[in-house]
Amino acid sequence: MPDYAIADDGARIAFAERGTGVPVLLTAGQATGMHGWGPFADALAEDFRVIVFDHRGIGASDLGDAGHYTTRAFAQDAVAVLDAAGVSAAHVVGHSMGGRVAQWLAADDPERVRRLVLIATTASDRSGKKRDPAVIADLLSGDRARMTPLFFDADWALAHPEVVDAFFTRVATREALRGHFAASRDHDAREVLAAIRAETLVLHGDHDALTPLAQARPLAEAIPHATLRAFDAGHGLHLDTPEVVEAVRAFLFPVPPPRASVRPRP
Repeated sequence: MPDYAIADDGARIAFAERGTGVPVLLTAGQATGMHGWGPFADALAEDFRVIVFDHRGIGASDLGDAGHYTTRAFAQDAVAVLDAAGVSAAHVVGHSMGGRVAQWLAADDPERVRRLVLIATTASDRSGKKRDPAVIADLLSGDRARMTPLFFDADWALAHPEVVDAFFTRVATREALRGHFAASRDHDAREVLAAIRAETLVLHGDHDALTPLAQARPLAEAIPHATLRAFDAGHGLHLDTPEVVEAVRAFLFPVPPPRASVRPRP
């Protein structure tokens, strides 16, 4: 059974945690449940206290007020989760729409974010070339066969059907799905990115059809302490590309510098 945080409109936001150590909050993508993090969360839980949650309207979380379906309001839901978990500050990792939510969290509540990881996301869909309508149609089709190639390597998906299933399986009303799509579509945090104080790692796939790599570059350039890394991957690179997990682990848990050797006095 999940635990629950209470958002400012009274909606219950379901969350769960695993592991021990410095807390890491994972913010999922559009209409994706907490269970979609799968092996990525498991890997981080070997070294960290990992907290996952269902966005409002998804999984075990309440639908809540219709006016709260924006990425900025979702960020306040994430703050409510941190409060309910008793966490004053956490590393924050966001994928896709979750990365958009994480941008607001880091800009509006900088004291709550230790380090920030933004995976397959953008500052705004209004800042560059429009996405291919055929790609959007595949995304919104609900057809697993059409959606899977947008996210995952074909061979990896065939070898890991249970991970793919957990990622795409969700409980949500049509109202919630429409709200999530609109929240992600209307996101625009370009004016606040310069206020993000956290060291930031931007990770992106070279052949991400949903969010082209060209959209990640201005995001990384606008955040003061950001680094961009690209991988031979698509939109679901956090699951099908092991190097991404290792990059996140290394960024959140950096190796301390070697101690200077001290010569004994003669």
